[in-house]
Amino acid sequence: MENMDYLIKKAGTLVEALPYIQKLYKKTVVVKYGGNAMQSDELKHSVMEDITLLKFVGANPIVVHGGGPDISAALKTYNIESNFINGLRVTDADTVQVAQQVLVGKTNKEIVSLIAAVGGKAVGLSGIDGHLLECEKLYTDVNGEKTDIGYVGNVLSVNEKLIKLVSEDEYIPVIAPIGVDKGGQSYNINADLVASAVAVATKAEKLIYLTDVEGVLDQNGKVIYEISEKEVYDKIDDGSISGGMIPKVMSCTGAIDKGVSRVHIIDGRIPHCILLEIFTNAGIGTMITP
Repeated sequence: MENMDYLIKKAGTLVEALPYIQKLYKKTVVVKYGGNAMQSDELKHSVMEDITLLKFVGANPIVVHGGGPDISAALKTYNIESNFINGLRVTDADTVQVAQQVLVGKTNKEIVSLIAAVGGKAVGLSGIDGHLLECEKLYTDVNGEKTDIGYVGNVLSVNEKLIKLVSEDEYIPVIAPIGVDKGGQSYNINADLVASAVAVATKAEKLIYLTDVEGVLDQNGKVIYEISEKEVYDKIDDGSISGGMIPKVMSCTGAIDKGVSRVHIIDGRIPHCILLEIFTNAGIGTMITP
């Protein structure tokens, strides 16, 4: 009887997911994959199962990945020092070449292989392929001064036609955040910015950021499970949202402003975090709404 109760409970979980599956049928879901979820073999496998399941229940998942730790490790082997300004990697000519080799040649192909290992079909892409991500040089502000940080890009346009050709077929696009300018120069781009731009261009129903935090927290350190765009700005003003979470939530509100229905910030350290967030009533992270 205990075994039957357990099976009935599992069936109840599937039924709970039904309305969410129906809502996402043939809709685009962009997942920004990074942080600790990329470091643990168990978590890698869990995330790829979630993304593959999304595809098989009728959604069109798109993966945009980072790879900062892999880049730092590769630079170390070449005796190239890693420097950051405002959270962005200072990227000279040597560094952008290493970043491209790592993100496109190693990290991207590993993700494609992991999806294949759990029964999915993925196609690895970078922003260079078909001018998928056209960009311009990004400058940052240091004490009010416009500062050049090298070959770091800001997304100008996304070739959504190429992405849709892949995602609306039987494949899962996996996009490395390397872009190209009109002259053919490669740039390293912050993966959060790429995920936001891809979600906007493909008119995604959801944009999901896997992070190393539980979500947006209130002043007592508790997760805020749902928050409006206006409340985000209020919490930045009162200091509840601060530090590295500010650029994260600003990329979220930027996507909301341009038509993405829901943006989620969730803890990528939790196994099956994507399914728990979007296919259960409670969710586990923060959902930002218009």
